[in-house]
Amino acid sequence: MLPEPDSEFYVSQEIANNDHIGSLHYHHVDVRDLKHLEEAVDRVAGLSGRIDGLVAAAGIQQLKDAVDFTLEDVTRMLDVNYTGLFMTVQAVARHMIKSGTRGSIVLIASMSGFVANKGLHSATYNSSKAAVVQLGRNLAMEWGPKGIRVNSLCPGHIITPMVEKNFEEVPELKEIWIKESMLGRLARPEEFTGAVVFMLSEASSYMTGSSLIIDGGHTAW
Repeated sequence: MLPEPDSEFYVSQEIANNDHIGSLHYHHVDVRDLKHLEEAVDRVAGLSGRIDGLVAAAGIQQLKDAVDFTLEDVTRMLDVNYTGLFMTVQAVARHMIKSGTRGSIVLIASMSGFVANKGLHSATYNSSKAAVVQLGRNLAMEWGPKGIRVNSLCPGHIITPMVEKNFEEVPELKEIWIKESMLGRLARPEEFTGAVVFMLSEASSYMTGSSLIIDGGHTAW
């Protein structure tokens, strides 16, 4: 949602340009603003006349006891985590169908869509991720005949700014999560790059309606 990307983006953009491996473009968008969202997707499609893949990753979180969640809290989170994601996927799928593109869509869900996370009081977040998983199954069914694959990536606990904030709010949370990992550690964001590339590429050409859980064994206990 940043009007301008942080400095890390420009470094990556320069590497891509200098190595002739493609080009990177940044578009500011709020997935809760449908007109803004559709305009951004149109601009992206206009760069090459088509869109081949999408990673829908917008998401926010709020830690609060379930009895204390307000209607506004729930609405705000679902507007981003579910409705905004749905509208993003819909806008891209329309372009794929219009251009006859056999595309691949990856929804960023979470292992939280399958289990209740110890120490994490965020019923709305977890249930929103369960909704994303179910959305993926249904879109895969509808769009499979059109050549569009839809799958969900379900990460375990990753060290991100959002999670670091959780650790500040709940000091014992990090220790709990590390204990629940069969690998005895939390994940780094870059450990999911390969999975996303696999799901977007022809390497996963017969995969749709699936949920790929990468959680360090957390849900296998």
